[in-house]
Amino acid sequence: MPRHSFVRFVIIAVVATIVAHLLDPWAWQHLRNPEVHERDWGRALRVMGFLPLWLLLAAALWLHTDNFRRAAWLAFTPALGGLIAEVIKLLVRRERPNLHDGAYVFRPFADQLLSSKAMGVPSSHALVAFAAAWLLCRYYPRASVIWVALATGCALTRVLAGAHFVSDVVVAAAVAWLLVGMVWHRTSLSADFAPTA
Repeated sequence: MPRHSFVRFVIIAVVATIVAHLLDPWAWQHLRNPEVHERDWGRALRVMGFLPLWLLLAAALWLHTDNFRRAAWLAFTPALGGLIAEVIKLLVRRERPNLHDGAYVFRPFADQLLSSKAMGVPSSHALVAFAAAWLLCRYYPRASVIWVALATGCALTRVLAGAHFVSDVVVAAAVAWLLVGMVWHRTSLSADFAPTA
């Protein structure tokens, strides 16, 4: 990733994360809709962060295009994103907002050291969804607005459900963007897979 792009990313990510943290209390009070996953649109958007969906779509892409490498990266990148989310959760250790009525509570390292259960930052669903979306934006840039809208919708359902703070999903989007940028520029993807028309 070029240095100027990385610096720009860091500035945007830091500002977005600060703004998201400032929005967390307001969003907890005003954006919750616990029934979001009982509605078709809510379930459809949440599934964007469900890794098996991307494995199936990668298989479909491979069968349709015979481009195994492109399909493999569509499977691998969201999977790596989900793994990274779990590792970051174990390091940051901030618990989900619905466990503490919207308060920030950090689990001590002495308590369930290797369990990410009930930890919120970053949102695993959002990181998987954004990892797939950012990669698809590079593969098929003319449809970027759709890929980003689906990932953003997934993130929104997690906030509406009370399972995550706004900052949890913003951090997930930023980490996913960095992940895809690193994968794209450190592999042959940027040279071998120019955007298709």
